[in-house]
Amino acid sequence: MIETNIKGIDLVFETSAGVFSPKGIDLGTLSMLSVVGFQETDKVLDLGCGYGVVGILAAKIIGDHNVVMIDIDEEAIRLSRKNCSLNNVQEVRILKSDGFANLDETDFTMILSNPPYHADFSVARMFIEKGFNRLSVGGRMYMVTKRKEWYKNKLKSIFGGVRIWELNGYFVFMSIKKSRTYAKAKKM
Repeated sequence: MIETNIKGIDLVFETSAGVFSPKGIDLGTLSMLSVVGFQETDKVLDLGCGYGVVGILAAKIIGDHNVVMIDIDEEAIRLSRKNCSLNNVQEVRILKSDGFANLDETDFTMILSNPPYHADFSVARMFIEKGFNRLSVGGRMYMVTKRKEWYKNKLKSIFGGVRIWELNGYFVFMSIKKSRTYAKAKKM
């Protein structure tokens, strides 16, 4: 069990050896959360939720009915459900999904992700491109990684711009969806 306080909110998480960062909350995730300002009107997607840190914190701040959490891993989904119960945010929607495959919803105002690191960036590429289409205009995508250039360039090409924070050895990216079409599509 992990007991913690993030943004002044006491939280508890059950983890297991089979999920990302089981011994403590990942410093990259904490770095990302340090720059995110949740609003009561937000509709949040925790993309690749793991055992639920980001989505559960969001639910505590903006209401559990405004949060969706997805992950491809069955153990992560099981732990997220358990942790929603432990933190009294049972109305969070939790779906097992390979990226966006099992999620039909759009109009998110915020998507947050600590994507898995793969050499070919295929998962990150899909998260960014398909995530853009799931955001409402004005919606924001936050990502945290150890790598800067590829993410900076990809987010700029899709969203038209990106803000970057360097914190604790991580890069936190935030891009805003300003129109319904990819930025690169407008330049053609």
